[in-house]
Amino acid sequence: MKVFKYGIYILITFLMLSCDEKPEPLQVEVFESSANGNKLTRLTEFSTAVEAVDVKIIPEEKFQTITGFGGSFTEASASLLNQMGKANRTGILEAYFGESGARYSLTRTHMNSCDFSLSNYSYAPVEGDIELKNFSIEEDKDDIIPMIKDAMALSKDGFKIISSPWTAPPWMKDNNDWRGGKLLPEYRATWAQFFSKYLDAYKEQGIGIWGFTVENEPLGNDNNWESMHFTAEEMTDFVQNDLGPTLEANGHDVKILGYDQNREHLKEWVDAMYANEETSKYYDGTAIHWYASTYEVFPDALQYAHDKAPDKHLIQTEACVDAEIPKWKEDAWYWKKEATDWGWDWAPEEDRHLHPKYAPVNRYARDIIGCLNNWVDGWIDWNMVLDKQGGPNWFKNWCVAPVIVDPNNDEVYFTPIYYVLSHFSRFIRPGAKRIGFESSDSNLLVTVAENLDGSIAVILFNEGNVGKSVRLTLGESNVVIAINAQAIQTIIIK
Repeated sequence: MKVFKYGIYILITFLMLSCDEKPEPLQVEVFESSANGNKLTRLTEFSTAVEAVDVKIIPEEKFQTITGFGGSFTEASASLLNQMGKANRTGILEAYFGESGARYSLTRTHMNSCDFSLSNYSYAPVEGDIELKNFSIEEDKDDIIPMIKDAMALSKDGFKIISSPWTAPPWMKDNNDWRGGKLLPEYRATWAQFFSKYLDAYKEQGIGIWGFTVENEPLGNDNNWESMHFTAEEMTDFVQNDLGPTLEANGHDVKILGYDQNREHLKEWVDAMYANEETSKYYDGTAIHWYASTYEVFPDALQYAHDKAPDKHLIQTEACVDAEIPKWKEDAWYWKKEATDWGWDWAPEEDRHLHPKYAPVNRYARDIIGCLNNWVDGWIDWNMVLDKQGGPNWFKNWCVAPVIVDPNNDEVYFTPIYYVLSHFSRFIRPGAKRIGFESSDSNLLVTVAENLDGSIAVILFNEGNVGKSVRLTLGESNVVIAINAQAIQTIIIK
């Protein structure tokens, strides 16, 4: 009997001690980029307010698997790198692909020329060459291919490449022009073989292509630069009866992504692409751009596209600060709502409200977070490197890149956009799962992903002019940190 009482005493004492024990605080690493000058800076001390925003992580809620983040290999970017000194060339590529940098994992390039090429060109320039006997990627061997190979050498984990044509050779089109027009029916088989030839040619260079988009901006771009038009039904018919079977017959294991333009027309495209099993067969996913608005993510359209094909990719393949000449070494501009886009001047009246002035940093951070929270599994920026004019670009279609260079003086400027992109690409790795969260403040943008190594990346964006305290909770543990005004943070929970 005494032993029994003694056992009860030990049990009660243990329970009392257990009740008094407090959960260990969350162990976190915090990295911030902000308007006050932080650039992916690791923070260890925080000045916190009494009232904190509550952000609760819900790891049992799982969403899409992440394919990756990155930017694009263009002839413009590659030609500029060729003009830089060896140290700066290597430094830029290390900053994008190296372990000390952004660790880009998903990229894009153009098949044939685009507006960010130095001139118009095609790999099949000989008219009537339906067997593509003269097919050659020689044009890419001076710039794009060396840039990709140098990036591959620096990337520990490697990266995927999506290739996109802006147009077929003019001789395959009904208007015999680089701009606009449609693919002639008699060249559908030849154009499908063109994709296969491209895969073989790049493989010979030691470069694997992970995926294709069928056509960049098939709705056109007012015929300003290289383009070729498809309706949703025409593209699906080409993929179903020509491109898919050709790549399959030639033994190519490559992803095919449809659409590849702005989100406001997404519903009509996925309706055609995924109408039934036959139309869906060769599509591996849908590609989108962001140019329909400077602030709107179009969450309903993204959710609809996911629901239509929940087992397919949904990848943002192009975004940039368009219709602007870069501001050189002027960080403050990238945080201010002074930028305008093409729609500021040219949007139809009913769409003008979608194109107000915006802060470039805000546009990037809001869009990537909004995309992730609405099933997008990959996000790709446009040019990696441009010059102080926003080119080179044969059409003089000036834009901004995360890295701006002055090749004449061998100078490099990493804009705040570079650091915003790094908050995602460096810390959310391929294979990660987006997971659930609850936040008490809708003005603090949040997204959360769990990496394959078990680490959790929490991205916070505070675009307001007042700093915030944040209580981050996972299970029974929490930690209180602070985020500055106009700041983006990545919080890593080991």
